[in-house]
Amino acid sequence: MQEQATDRAGAAVVLDDLAEPRFGREAQELLGSVESIAELCPLDAGALHAQASAELGLDDFGPRDYLERMDLLLECYRSLPGLSPAGQVNLYLQFLQLLKNRLLLADLLRREPTVLETELVPPVIIAGLPRTGTTHLQQLLAATGLFRTLPYWESLEPFPLPTERGAEPDPRIARTAVAMDAMHTALPHFILMHEMDGPEHVHEEIALLANDFSTMYFETLTDVPGWVDHYLSHNQAPHYAYLRVQLQALQHMEGSSLRGGRRWLLKSPQHLEQLPVVAEVFPEATVVITHRDPAHVVTSLATMVAYTERMFRAAPLDPPATGRRWADRLGVMLDALLRDRDVLGPDTSMDLPFDTFMADQEGALERVLALAGERFTPSARAGAVEYLASHARGHLGRIDYRPEGVGLDPDELAERFAPYSERFLAGAG
Repeated sequence: MQEQATDRAGAAVVLDDLAEPRFGREAQELLGSVESIAELCPLDAGALHAQASAELGLDDFGPRDYLERMDLLLECYRSLPGLSPAGQVNLYLQFLQLLKNRLLLADLLRREPTVLETELVPPVIIAGLPRTGTTHLQQLLAATGLFRTLPYWESLEPFPLPTERGAEPDPRIARTAVAMDAMHTALPHFILMHEMDGPEHVHEEIALLANDFSTMYFETLTDVPGWVDHYLSHNQAPHYAYLRVQLQALQHMEGSSLRGGRRWLLKSPQHLEQLPVVAEVFPEATVVITHRDPAHVVTSLATMVAYTERMFRAAPLDPPATGRRWADRLGVMLDALLRDRDVLGPDTSMDLPFDTFMADQEGALERVLALAGERFTPSARAGAVEYLASHARGHLGRIDYRPEGVGLDPDELAERFAPYSERFLAGAG
C-alpha cells in the first residue's frame, strides 16, 4: 500500500509498463503461487461443473441455456494468444463462482418459490460509458441511504451457503477482503482508476448478469472477439430477466429488514446499449444517463483495460490494439445510444453531462432524486455531504492518461464521435 500513499502525495502516475509489465516483489510471489496450481484449473466445462457440485452438494444449475454461452466463452479464453497460467487460474475461479451462484439460486428457488412473488419497486438505474462519473454518482446516491445497493462482496457471492445464511459477520465479507488484498497487491494502481474502498463498496450488477453468462463484462477482461459477436447478435432481455430474479431473491432473503431503501439503485455501462431491454424488464425505472468527452473516455478505459490485461496474458502485450478495440467498441455503444435514447421518455429519464455534474454535485443529486420521486430529506443530504467531504476528486491520486500510450489520436476520436458530442455535450458545462 506504500505505492498508493506516494500516489496521493506526488505527481500523477504514468503507466509506462503497459506493454512489458513490471511487478513488485509481493506481486511476483503472489503470481508465482497462483501459477503453481494452473494445472488443477482447466478451462473445461465438465471439470468446472463437477467442482461446483462437489463443493456445494448440489446439481441443479437452473435453466440450461447458459451452457452454450459458457462453452463459447471458455473456447474464446482457451484460444487467447498468450493466456498466462495466472490468467487461467483467475478465469477458472471466476467461472467456478458463477456456477456456484447458479446452484445456490436454483436451490433457493426450489426451497422458497415465493421468491418470484417478491415485488420490486421500479429501480433507479445509472447508465453511461465507463469513466463518465457513473461510479461517483452511484456512490453519492448510495450515501443518501435512500436505496438498496449491492456491496462488492454481495455482487461476487449473492447467495449465501445454507449453513452461512444469517451469520454475523457474514463470511462472504472476509473472503472478499482477501480477494481484494490480492488484487491490490498485483494491481496497485487500479484503485486510482476505479476506487473500491473495501468489500462494502457499492458495486454494479454486471457481476449478477455474469451469472447467466451473457454480459459485456467478459470482454473487459481481455480480447474475446468471438464472444463480443455473439453477445451483440443476441437479445439480452432473457438475461436481464435473470438479473431481475436475482434482485428478487436478494430482497426476499432480507424479509422486512431491508438494507437501505425499498428500491434498488443499479448501475452499469452495459445498460447504455441496452435501453430497450432495460425499459422492457424494468418498466417505469428511473434512468440517468451520464456523458463525457468520448476522447477522454476511450483513452481512460483503454488504459485501464491495458493495465489489467497483465493478469490474463503474458508479455509482451499490445496496448495500441487494446486502444483500437475499445475505440471501436465504445463506438458501437454510442451508436446504440443515439438510436435508442428516445425509448425512454422525459418523465423517467435524464441526461447528465460529467462537467455539469462536477460543477454542482449537490444540485445534480437533487435533480436525480426529484426525477425519481424521492425526497431529499435532511438525513439524506447529510449523508451526501459527508460522502463528498471525504471523496474529493483525485483524493487517492490520479493516473496520467496518455492517448498515445494506447495508440489513440484525440483529434481522430473527436471527429469519429462528433454526432454523439453534438447531441449530448454541446452547451454542457
